[in-house]
Amino acid sequence: MKNPIPINIAVEDTLSDAVVRKLLTLSKKKYAIGVTYSRGGFGYLKTRIAGFNNAAKGTPFFVLTDLDRYECPATLILDWLQDPMHPNLIFRIAVKEVESWLLADHTNFSRFLGIRKDLLPKDTDDIRDPKNFLIRIADRSRNTELKKDIIPPRNSDRKVGPNNNGKLIEFVSTKWDPKNAKNHSISLLKTIEKIKKFKITYNE
Repeated sequence: MKNPIPINIAVEDTLSDAVVRKLLTLSKKKYAIGVTYSRGGFGYLKTRIAGFNNAAKGTPFFVLTDLDRYECPATLILDWLQDPMHPNLIFRIAVKEVESWLLADHTNFSRFLGIRKDLLPKDTDDIRDPKNFLIRIADRSRNTELKKDIIPPRNSDRKVGPNNNGKLIEFVSTKWDPKNAKNHSISLLKTIEKIKKFKITYNE
């Protein structure tokens, strides 16, 4: 039996961490997850990406960030990373936010919210603002407690509910099926393929 591939994680938040861990855990290629680097938001990742790229020479890194307002993933990578990307760096971008990958699992996410499956778009990468879209469709749920957790209170400055990430992490851990989700998100499909084909490079 081959030894698992050691890998560190760098993400924007706890939800992204849960998603990456699920993807690596479900992969047929075994990974041994080490340290998670996350200080909240893309700004931290942007300022540290060069360091992660360099550190990947010793131990592979998986970096996940949201596309947000960038035109495309290639534009983001060119803006963030000035040096050539090391083969041991898996640098992936969720289009447009990691929530779109959750929404892409039509069957399980519609059951999770208690909504009709046809309310979810065929290609969730096309959703302009996945966080806001998720909140809007959650408002159609009959689960009052879930709505309180996910939807921000009325007349509040909060963009999400008080336990939004907690509930979404619970969904990722117990219900989310990337095999279903990849059929409705090209960026997720490409990420899964990257994980599947990854081979550690031992030179330099």
